[in-house]
Amino acid sequence: MTNIQILKRLYKDYTKKYLNKIFLAVFFSILVASSTSATAWLLDPAIDKIFLNKDQSLLILIPLLIIIAFTTKGISLYVAKVLMINVAEEVKKEIQINMLSSFIKADTEYIENKHTGKYISNLNFDVSQITMMLSNSFLSLFKDGLTLIGLLTVMFVQNWRLSLIAIIMIPLASITAKRLGKRMSKVATEAQERSGDLNKYLIDLFKNHKIIKIFQRERFENLKITRNNKCGSWSRFICWKKNSSNH
Repeated sequence: MTNIQILKRLYKDYTKKYLNKIFLAVFFSILVASSTSATAWLLDPAIDKIFLNKDQSLLILIPLLIIIAFTTKGISLYVAKVLMINVAEEVKKEIQINMLSSFIKADTEYIENKHTGKYISNLNFDVSQITMMLSNSFLSLFKDGLTLIGLLTVMFVQNWRLSLIAIIMIPLASITAKRLGKRMSKVATEAQERSGDLNKYLIDLFKNHKIIKIFQRERFENLKITRNNKCGSWSRFICWKKNSSNH
């Protein structure tokens, strides 16, 4: 399945029923963006009127408005995160239940085609990545996108020449972000493979610990651990596999 097909299935089967909470989180994201933009807007008169022009009439009003903006931002961000985390956890629970049900109903031949560690990795790590996308990435998409629009609007109103220079730099930043996104996607895929390999090794280790004792293979297993640590950490277990396959 392509990424678009996966996202469509995720929406149709799991997230569609939580649209009311998602729209509510989007509303609070709009409040976060608005309060952030309002804070940037209020800093200019605060510097000009209060500190430079010594205008005593605004000494209470502008700081009060800034406090209100920061309070609104903090409360809205908290509520939006709580809503999306709640949705993500519900989706995670449903996906795991469906995966376990499918696993129970699956043929023995299909189950034996993969190691147990791979299934455990799919059930834990892969599902966690999906819920992380819902709770963090989806919220950041709206929150940061709307905040960017609001701040650009404030910049154009206050100084349009400087804003044009900033807009010229945005395509360059987007190119860098695109490359970084591809790299992060590659790293996430590798992390899934490493997690599955690590789970597979741990299951074999716990299952066969008596055999290791009987044949006195502790030194060999310690050598595996030593080689793996040279690769970086347990999360990079695949590095040891590549090294061992070369010898």
